Amino acid sequence: MKGQGPRKLIRFGTSGWRAIIADEFTFENVRLVSRAIAAYVKRENSAASVLIGYDTRFLSREFAKICADVFAQENINVLLSDRDVPTPVIAYHIIAKKQDGGINFTASHNSPEYNGIKFSTAYGGPAPKSVTSVIEKSIAALNGRPLRKMKDNDSRAAVKIVDLRKEYLNRIKRIVDIDCIKKARLKIAVDCLYGTSRGYLDTLLQVASKEFFVFNNYINPLFGGFPPEPDKAYIKDLITHVQANSFHLGLACDGDADRFGIVDKGGVFFSPNEVFTLLFYYLLKTRKKAGCVARTLATTHMIDAIAEKEGMEVIETPVGFKYIGEALSRGDCLIGGEESGGLSIRGHVPEKDGILACLLIAEMVAREKKTLQEMLGSLYERYGYYYSRRINLYLAAHEKDILVERFKALASADEFGGMKIKRKDLTDGYKLIFDRDYWVMFRLSGTEPVVRCYYEAASRKKLMHLKKSIDAFVKV
Repeated sequence: MKGQGPRKLIRFGTSGWRAIIADEFTFENVRLVSRAIAAYVKRENSAASVLIGYDTRFLSREFAKICADVFAQENINVLLSDRDVPTPVIAYHIIAKKQDGGINFTASHNSPEYNGIKFSTAYGGPAPKSVTSVIEKSIAALNGRPLRKMKDNDSRAAVKIVDLRKEYLNRIKRIVDIDCIKKARLKIAVDCLYGTSRGYLDTLLQVASKEFFVFNNYINPLFGGFPPEPDKAYIKDLITHVQANSFHLGLACDGDADRFGIVDKGGVFFSPNEVFTLLFYYLLKTRKKAGCVARTLATTHMIDAIAEKEGMEVIETPVGFKYIGEALSRGDCLIGGEESGGLSIRGHVPEKDGILACLLIAEMVAREKKTLQEMLGSLYERYGYYYSRRINLYLAAHEKDILVERFKALASADEFGGMKIKRKDLTDGYKLIFDRDYWVMFRLSGTEPVVRCYYEAASRKKLMHLKKSIDAFVKV
């Protein structure tokens, strides 16, 4: 019923507010959250302007228009994207157009029934907790209050429709050596996963490849019945095509193009940890040296091994790219990345960019004239082996409660699975370190109803032991 407000408290996770369409994610709640964000923006700058975009999900465009209308009523100027748009493109234009913030209607890689609001502040990166907590308080205060009715003589800010694509593509061409990719005459396949990378990643690579093939480069709000996530399980057609046609690479982005999925020659899927490691080393060789590299708690420690030998600082952050973005904003970080498939580089945007990651991989393969497997093998020989895995546990509420109590007990534990704990990090979840290359971490997801278990070891034997210990620990 109108005016009753949301049935549940609206909370912002690591990547904004996400909820199920027509359950919590309704037109009424979108207006409510938009009003709260508008109130924050006006407090920061009374003559503010914001950028609003949307992905290819069901009703995303309509939600964005409602948000734009709310901001205009609050006398905040709006730049509204003329089409669905990747999250990193929003980030770039917030900075380039000196906006006071940006809102993207997206649930990223979540399953089709979800939608979301991602708010980025003036620096171009995801809003930090200090900002989202203020917005959450405003949501609670505004809940139940009707939106002010506009009178004929009331002032109203402008909503301007803008093309964000061309300028971003030109920016990417300045960062990535497209000519190098062209000269290598690579065979490349791309999977847009029905998302916003359509017209971006495929457009750039179609003219840069000797042979090119693209999957799912059209809008389908159901995403083929799967989450638009560039994980091995959801890009099987891409993997098969690369293998069957002897392509050099298969490249994919998620629904809002902030995450990447990489397939090497032979149809070999590369994990985000492996991709991050390869690009870190490649940028060390080909770009101006920097003082640090940033990674999240759940990301491979092979980054640390490389950084140590290169005399670089490692900035370790909680999970969530907003923390990596803050580190990149320092200006001296070469690259920042996370285990879940997000990265960005110095001088670009403090937001993960799947399009950039895919193109840098293509540049690296073109320049090095080697497969990803060959390059990673060389790094293992030089810096040691690091095998990392992740387990996602989808649990009922009572099962999750049981595990949470077990996690709390880890805070005072001396060992795990018969292994002595050398160090613990309880900053964001429960991370137990047995050695630099040997650790396990448990964490509740900030974007999905999932418990995540991360673990890494220097040998497959140790990895299997960790897996058995984790299985026994989480069994409920």
